[in-house]
Amino acid sequence: MKFSDMLRQAQQAHDSMLCVGLDPEPSRFPGDWRGDASQTFEFCSAIVDATKDLACAFKPQIAYFAAQRAEDALERLIAHIHQVAPGVPVILDAKRGDIGATAEQYASEAFGRYRADALTLSPFMGFDSIEPYLRHPDKGLILLCRTSNPGGSDLQAQALAGGGLLYEHIARLAAGPWNAGGQLGLVVGATFPGEIARVRELAPTLPLLIPGIGAQGGDAEATVRAGFREAGPIIVSSSRAVLYASAGEDFALAARRVAQATRQQLNAAKP
Repeated sequence: MKFSDMLRQAQQAHDSMLCVGLDPEPSRFPGDWRGDASQTFEFCSAIVDATKDLACAFKPQIAYFAAQRAEDALERLIAHIHQVAPGVPVILDAKRGDIGATAEQYASEAFGRYRADALTLSPFMGFDSIEPYLRHPDKGLILLCRTSNPGGSDLQAQALAGGGLLYEHIARLAAGPWNAGGQLGLVVGATFPGEIARVRELAPTLPLLIPGIGAQGGDAEATVRAGFREAGPIIVSSSRAVLYASAGEDFALAARRVAQATRQQLNAAKP
């Protein structure tokens, strides 16, 4: 099944725009697991089990696994998600950006080794850095466009000689000539609701992956008002607020409560 179809069905089935980010930090694990990287799979799988009926997607961040030599846990985790939540897509957050044979290897890593349904990419090396991933027609490719960090403005908000801003140009390319197979989406940070609205104007039907609510301070209601359209889905990601809702043995139950409240808040903001 194509990523776009999986996403649409998961959003409808779970009445959800919430993506649960999986950014495991052993120093924040609960109880006896604290500081023990060997518990990465157990921690993350418990979060998945607690939120699998509330999420429209899961988004593991590859660096949190690689830094702990836990790539095997990431493989197991994505396989676990496919088993216990078979209709919920997995977005591997890796922000890859390279060309030619190297991009082909990154694609094989994401879609072959890890079996992700979508992958975040950096578009700043141009279309030939995106093209190798397009050879996987069922997979989603989500391009960095207007990120939530303050330093994103250093490049993304720069004016172009031909008019407009760089992030607007990326949105136009993703909605137009780069998207012949309908695989592309865009990353737009929740900390910039005005820019979310602008990207939605330029790319009315593309999925928007929107990180930055919760711990990063993005406004959930403003995010939904700016980005949600019936024809254009939004995937609103929350990581730390869900993962670390409790440091006790009730961590999974607490994660579920936060995910449930966030889902309700997002749904209530629909225009």
